[in-house]
Amino acid sequence: MNSDFKWIEDYFNLYKKTIFDKNIYKDLVCIKDLFLETSKKRKKIIFAGNGGSAAIASHCSVDLTKNAKIKAINFNEADLITCFANDYGYEWWLAKAFEYYSEIDDVAVLISSSGKSLNIINAAKKCREMNIKIVTLSGFEENNPLRKLGDINLWINSKAYNIIEMTHQIWLLAIVDMLIGSADYSSQI
Repeated sequence: MNSDFKWIEDYFNLYKKTIFDKNIYKDLVCIKDLFLETSKKRKKIIFAGNGGSAAIASHCSVDLTKNAKIKAINFNEADLITCFANDYGYEWWLAKAFEYYSEIDDVAVLISSSGKSLNIINAAKKCREMNIKIVTLSGFEENNPLRKLGDINLWINSKAYNIIEMTHQIWLLAIVDMLIGSADYSSQI
């Protein structure tokens, strides 16, 4: 077998330890139920992350809104980030965004591969102060700081950023598809 083929096979096998972890199924259903409960209260799901996790936050919030009909937003607007980071410091900008834009019974979905991003941790602490339910997605160390702050915590036993980020995205989009009731649907639903 070609060494590149072997590398790819080994790489994809890493996903078998993350995406297909049956221990996570219960948590995915709990998150789906939390999203439905939040929607019934006419509240919103707020996604946040940095870098690749911010891209996941954008993708999942739009799909949740458009396809599953559950109101969701994300904090990825350049003007919001740069204004709040300039005025409050980068480590506090996200906590301030939650302070200004979230309400009781909203849900925060906080994504950090390492679970150590200070702005995400400070946002979780602010949400905790505001009695906002928190879903965390992280990887790296099992006892990372973010994982200790959530109500529902999805954790991946990996230190590989791409494995962690892609697994987070697949899990979140699986929840969207579970809410819709199908993985096979038109983008015009």
